[in-house]
Formats: sequence, C-alpha cells, structure tokens
Amino acid sequence: MRLGITRTHRLGAAFLASGAFVVAAPLAAPAYAAPAPPTVTAKGAYLLDNTANKKLWSKGADTKRQMASTTKVMTAVTVLGTANLDLDKKVTIKKDYRTYVTRNGASTADLKTGDKVTVKQLLYALMLPSGCDAAMALADTYGTGTTVSARTKSFIKKMNSNAAKLGMTNTKYDSFDGISAAGNNYTTPRDAATLARKALSYSTLRGVVKSQKTVQKATNGRTYTWYNTNKLLGSYSGAIGIKTGTGTSAGPCLIFAATRNGRTVVGVLLHSSSGDARYTDATKMLNYAFKTSSSSAAGTLNLRQLPAAAQRD
Repeated sequence: MRLGITRTHRLGAAFLASGAFVVAAPLAAPAYAAPAPPTVTAKGAYLLDNTANKKLWSKGADTKRQMASTTKVMTAVTVLGTANLDLDKKVTIKKDYRTYVTRNGASTADLKTGDKVTVKQLLYALMLPSGCDAAMALADTYGTGTTVSARTKSFIKKMNSNAAKLGMTNTKYDSFDGISAAGNNYTTPRDAATLARKALSYSTLRGVVKSQKTVQKATNGRTYTWYNTNKLLGSYSGAIGIKTGTGTSAGPCLIFAATRNGRTVVGVLLHSSSGDARYTDATKMLNYAFKTSSSSAAGTLNLRQLPAAAQRD
C-alpha cells in the first residue's frame, strides 16, 4: 500500500537533505581583550620577562637617569662575581665607614666601629636597610690599593667593568652606593633590567633581597636588626625583591621582581612621582605582565608598613 506523503513530510525531507537541521552554524567566539599597557608616573620604566628574557613593555627605555641607591645592586653583583669568594670572610668595621655616612646624611645599617661581620652579613646590610656604610665596607674589602680611598675607587672601576661586560652601554658608576658628587652615576631602564637579571642569577642574592627582615650577630655578640626598605615585599603576591633608591636628582627609584606560576618578571622604575607611587607603578606593571588585576589574594595593594626606626630609601 502506498504511504501518503504530506507537505510537512516533503519539507522535512528537504531540510534533512540540506543538512541545515543537522549542523547548526557555529557561534562567533568573543574577541580576547588584551590588557592595556600600564600608565606609570615614573619618567623611565622597563618590564622584562626574566624567564624568557623578553621585553614586555617600556617607557624611555634608553634615556639616561640618576639611579640613587639602586646602584647597590651592582655593588652586590661585583662582590658576588669575585673569584673564590668567601661569604664567611670576616670584615672589621672601620670608623671611616661611619664618618662617611654621617658626612653625607646617608642611609645606614648602623654598623659599629670595631665589630666584625661576614661578607654575607654585609650583603644583608647593603640591600635591606640600604646601608651606605655596608657599601663602603664591601668596596674597601674588594678594591685594591693602599688606602681606603684608593680601594673604593678601584672597586668602582670594577663596577664599570662589569657593566661593560653585561652590555650596559648607557650606564656609568662614579660611586659604590649611589651618592654621586659629580652626577656621573646614571643608568637607563633597559640597562637596569639587564643588571637585575644578572643579580637574580646569584642564589645568595636572591635569598637576601627577598627577605623582609633579618637579625644578624657580629662576632662580639652585638645584634643587628635590618628591615627591607622595599615595601613591595609582603604587599604584592609573589614579589621577590630587588632594591629601592631615592635621591634629590634621581627621585624615587625601584628595581623589582616577582614570580608567579614559575614565571619571573623584572621591572625598573626611575624617577617616580613619589615614594609610594613607585609601588603603585610596579603593581600596574606586574599585573600587566601576569595578565591579572589582582596584586594579592585580597585584590588590593596594602603596602607593608616599616617600623618607625627602620631606614627609608
């Protein structure tokens, strides 16, 4: 018997034949909105993916600027690059170091004349409270010559030699701590990022610069307590260093780094608008690098507060 075929059946067959009712047209995928580059108050800035050694963003990357106490990153790198370095070597603190700090009104680790501390302890004194006395002690120890002046000058030459080896062609050091009488102590954001990358290659220095606080004892039992002037530590999730700096000509500076999910990012800020603005700038840069809007689990940046007696830099 012949089955009846209605108009509806014929239309259904037509749709099946065309495949229109079997395969639906795919929906258009939403466009991915890449995070906007950061807007920072600093006159110079650089953002580097340290893991991939790739530039992520910059502002005035090759403009030379004063760098204040971020100079001390090179001081540390120069010491750590010394052949057959003994981190447990004892260094006797000289009156010259305290006199230098007093004369310049410099940041200090308050090292006491006659105390004996190790080279590693001096690295903490250099990088946490930004001790210019510690910087002078290291320069005096690892420079060559018959006087303190000659040894510190030769150490500065070593700093410049290391800068050249690293390809930091727009950098010059005329001091071991960033106090520049002639103003010939300058770098660029790109060069400073190169230095930061080198600094992080030393496990000893990585351990030092990520410390928010340290308590160290001299051989005579005197206790030193030093707080890290870098308030990004303990404020931004994953922050691991590196160094602050502030000067009349340099303004507030910051060389910083953070690690998230196995990826390390390095940043440089030269001449920010204020001491705390550099941390806001750094947060924007890191958030851009990590493609996040969150500086912490709480989602906001709450700067770690330093004790009243702690050094500021």
